[in-house]
Amino acid sequence: MTIFLTLLHKEFLRFWKVAFQTVAAPILTSILYLVIFSNALDSRVVIYENVSYGAFLVPGLVMMSVLQNAFANSSSSIIQSKVTGNIVFMLLPPISYIEFFGAYVLASVARGLTVGSGVFLATVWFVDLQISAPLWAVAFAILGSANLGALGLIAGIWAEKFDQLAAFQNFVILPLTFLSGVFYSLKSLPPVWQTLSHFNPFFYVIDGFRFGFFGASDAAPAVSLAVVGTSFVVLSAATLLLLKSGYKLRH
Repeated sequence: MTIFLTLLHKEFLRFWKVAFQTVAAPILTSILYLVIFSNALDSRVVIYENVSYGAFLVPGLVMMSVLQNAFANSSSSIIQSKVTGNIVFMLLPPISYIEFFGAYVLASVARGLTVGSGVFLATVWFVDLQISAPLWAVAFAILGSANLGALGLIAGIWAEKFDQLAAFQNFVILPLTFLSGVFYSLKSLPPVWQTLSHFNPFFYVIDGFRFGFFGASDAAPAVSLAVVGTSFVVLSAATLLLLKSGYKLRH
């Protein structure tokens, strides 16, 4: 347990020591998204009755920040340790692969929720926003960040250099995030794109989180929670299998 807590503390300090870059920068980016998109589209787009487009946008921006930063935390930590060669110092101590997984995912959740909370506090002043079902919002925030923390571990283990990790983030994480309904409702899309969007697991995280604010969503929140929960089980199993086998870690 002591080794697990030490590793967790190390991973937490890794992003907190450079909070200006890992926390403040994503908050500023989200504020810019909100200011630009809400000013440009607020009077032209109506998603829910009595809900401005700016208010609709805030939960999406919060969850987008949570997901991207949770992924960045675990993936960058693993690849950095592999490239510099200090991964050996985390593999030698008598820590189980389950504890290893738990420390990295919990640290990713911590960073995701920290950034998400900062985005919410910074953007909520620009719109009139109420939280309809806070427990739903918290559940999707935690599960969403845990999913991306596990996916970040998989990406970090798979990648052998920073270029490969950047490619994974640019060609997988970024498209899935932007096509998940952050800036729009699924109902505004043509039928073909609506169908394709249902195969995007990020959509269920965004949609379920938004339900926590407005009590309305494109998919039933229970269905979204089931999809997100199942995704976490699958990603966790895959990550634990990679850690147990030592794939691209012990060589």
